[in-house]
Amino acid sequence: MQIEKPEYVDFAVTARQYKTLLTKKFLNRKVWVNPNPNVIQSIIPGTIISIFVKEGDVVTEGSPLLILEAMKMLNRIEMPFTARIKKINVELGVRIPRDCLMIELEALENE
Repeated sequence: MQIEKPEYVDFAVTARQYKTLLTKKFLNRKVWVNPNPNVIQSIIPGTIISIFVKEGDVVTEGSPLLILEAMKMLNRIEMPFTARIKKINVELGVRIPRDCLMIELEALENE
């Protein structure tokens, strides 16, 4: 049986340097990914109750896109910026999981 040798990692706090061991929980964490502004994902699981837009529509910032029912609450999903609806990946009455890609957006060309 071979014993793993701990690997120390350097880190600095106010110009002082320390060494520490990383826990298994830290090493197995979900890696953060910079969010894509051109996709709208569900932040909670739920059921699609209403869809207010169609593919190809140009939607202005703040306009409603759809309503997601979760835990007996109606969550209104709004447009984060003015753009064109490229693709709608959900249907009415369908239950979706967390982080489901609901709508893909396409930036408008400067006209």
